[in-house]
Amino acid sequence: MGDQLSKVFSALADPIRRDMIARLTTGDATVSELAAPYEVSMQAVSKHLNVLEDAGLVSRGRAAQTRPVHLEAQVFDLMTKWIERYQRQAEQRYQRLDAVLAELDDAEAMNGSDDTPRRKGKAS
Repeated sequence: MGDQLSKVFSALADPIRRDMIARLTTGDATVSELAAPYEVSMQAVSKHLNVLEDAGLVSRGRAAQTRPVHLEAQVFDLMTKWIERYQRQAEQRYQRLDAVLAELDDAEAMNGSDDTPRRKGKAS
């Protein structure tokens, strides 16, 4: 999982490749259609597509005379699972922090202290 995930994130690090992926979410496209908005050579577009294909983000089919590029959406499931795992961990840390802050607020209220904590150092 880790190696493919690294390839996916590396492939998506380039803005042209991210844009190609965004455009493929609406449907398959030919290499020429994908190349149209960019001021790069067809060779450069082909290299971008090879990187996306190597990462498993796209596949190229064979339909008549064209080779449509197809978005492989299941790869996004892999990314989503990875992101959700770290999102859950972050949420748990925030919940623990909220609990600690609530305890501090309760302790201050019990001590009758309504002063705001002051920082040590030079006064301005």
